[in-house]
Amino acid sequence: MATGFATKLGEECKSALARPSTYPVLLKIAVVAALISILFAAVLADMAHDWWTEPALSQGMLLPPLAVYIAWMYRRSTLSYPAAPDNRGLLLTACACLMFLLGRLASEFFLMRFSFVVLLAGLIWTFWGIRRLRTLAFPVLLLATMVPLPALLYNSQAAPLQLLASDLATRIAQSLGVSAFRDGNVIQLAGTSLGVEEACSGLNSLSALIVGSVLLGFLVCSRFLSRITLFVLAVPLAIAVNIVRVSGTALIADYNQEFAEGFYHSFSGWLVFVAGFGALYLAARILHALLDPKVNAAT
Repeated sequence: MATGFATKLGEECKSALARPSTYPVLLKIAVVAALISILFAAVLADMAHDWWTEPALSQGMLLPPLAVYIAWMYRRSTLSYPAAPDNRGLLLTACACLMFLLGRLASEFFLMRFSFVVLLAGLIWTFWGIRRLRTLAFPVLLLATMVPLPALLYNSQAAPLQLLASDLATRIAQSLGVSAFRDGNVIQLAGTSLGVEEACSGLNSLSALIVGSVLLGFLVCSRFLSRITLFVLAVPLAIAVNIVRVSGTALIADYNQEFAEGFYHSFSGWLVFVAGFGALYLAARILHALLDPKVNAAT
């Protein structure tokens, strides 16, 4: 009996020694995590500071935990594929490193921040393979939307949208019987004037609704065509609801200037986002019904 026990114990020890040790894997993870922390700690901290201090970028605080939660929800789908390390992922990793280097040399924050997302995708491809990367495509895409737009692009689009909002808001006010005319981005009323500032250009609601379109496309729609259509619709929808907001401000200012400059001006921003998100959700349901017929028939 003792001989049998010793034999069984020896076989178990041999099988344990034959298994690949987890220590090299943990060591690789620790080394990669340390290198990422050294490179991106200051970049990510600066981006988090922008999320906290800039109201237009505050949705960025929700996106990383949301992406992690979605990846955790679909972990079974990801882990159903065996890990297949692929050296082709090193090309994407090298591209991310090049983006970071160029951003550092040019002091371009967008490149440095976006390179972090590209690096994560490259590391997943390298260590886990392309199949697992495909299952994590949406969380990675959601992380990409957390990076604020470059300041040059933001400033170049703000002025045209300011003029568009002020022009159409003036036309709407005139059609409703209000005496108004436009002087640049200023709406001249009978008793006062309204300046359509950069914050009222619609870019703030545009960035938030674009993120919302990505999320709703994933949750409501089932095909790539309906998801990309919803993404495209987010742009005119954000511009339209912002024009409605500016028009409403002009109408209220013509009636009572204090109302337009007080609670309504602060509350209208939230109201516009809620209305825009509701319209976006309705558009997602319609696109799902029209462009996902086979999925609807199956359910």
